[in-house]
Amino acid sequence: MLRVRGRSVAWVPPLLLLGGIALVDFNTSGEFRIISWIVLVPGIAAAICGVVGTAVFAALALITYVLADNAWPHQFQSGLPDFILVAVGGVLAVSACAVRVRGERHMLHMRDVADTTRRTVLRPLPPVWGGLDHAAVYLAADSEARVGGDFYDIQPGLYGTRVLVGDVQGKGLAAVEAAAALLGTFREAGYHEPDLATVAERLEIRMLRHDQHLAALGRDNGDRFATAVLLGFPADEPGVVQAVVFGHEPPLAVGPDGVRPLPPGDGLPLGLTELAAGLPPVHRVPLAPDETLLLTTDGVTEARDGTGGFYPLTDEVARAVAADPSLTEPSLLVAFVRDGTLRHCGGRLADDTTVFAVRRAAKGTLAPGRLQS
Repeated sequence: MLRVRGRSVAWVPPLLLLGGIALVDFNTSGEFRIISWIVLVPGIAAAICGVVGTAVFAALALITYVLADNAWPHQFQSGLPDFILVAVGGVLAVSACAVRVRGERHMLHMRDVADTTRRTVLRPLPPVWGGLDHAAVYLAADSEARVGGDFYDIQPGLYGTRVLVGDVQGKGLAAVEAAAALLGTFREAGYHEPDLATVAERLEIRMLRHDQHLAALGRDNGDRFATAVLLGFPADEPGVVQAVVFGHEPPLAVGPDGVRPLPPGDGLPLGLTELAAGLPPVHRVPLAPDETLLLTTDGVTEARDGTGGFYPLTDEVARAVAADPSLTEPSLLVAFVRDGTLRHCGGRLADDTTVFAVRRAAKGTLAPGRLQS
């Protein structure tokens, strides 16, 4: 727990306490003996050292007690009762340390599992992927969480590159399951399907099948749904982006000339489109080479300040870009929105938060037919 230049110094506090107690006991009168306080030494070691280190300090405490106590005349010696106290304290300290270390190992194992799950759901992306420059940040409302219902991915394919950003309703592992199911479908359909509308249809069907599967297992999924934005960057149309919006905030096109929202569409979230006339339409929107698409989940749009006011995302980004046009670069834009959101809500996020920015890379787009995972 305590390290200096990569080396553990956890043994220093209990060693100083051991020497301090012995020194004070030696320099006080016989009527005021504090050598029995040495039982604190293995207790401190149990909190910050390993099991072996704690056992060593328990033994040192017992040996120091015997030597210090026997150095006094008989009438001033603490004797057997305090010896038993120090011995029992050492045994309990070693036992407590073993329990602590076991718990820490279990916690680290669970953290590794959570990190692996997160890398599976939110897989790492190369800096430029599928002809797109991008940046993303994910903030969990729970500081101990590693993954939630927010999801995003970029999938290069035979007909261009597709992007998916969304938020599964609810929290916990059930939301993670739904996000993983949608991303698995997106990665396959986004690669193979020529039409973005077909990719959107596959996502809707996958959400319905996921709910049906959980219902068949007897698990109450509560008709779970997901808001999402599906984007397509056609390989043969560099000045166009396609967009399908499933009940999500539409992306913002951020450029040196200002900020404009993409058409919102009238679609319901994934899993609920059967309540509407059909799937939301595919919008074809002109996109300048210097424009970046900004997508956020409701952790940004629903962030509130102390007075209950929502974070004015569009206005804040527009003012910042007007002052510094270089802010359209994806990594700078994502960092600005992240910092602004946290500042607005005072660091108290009410929901998982994803900020994602993407634009075509300067060197061109992905060649059709190129095989990428």
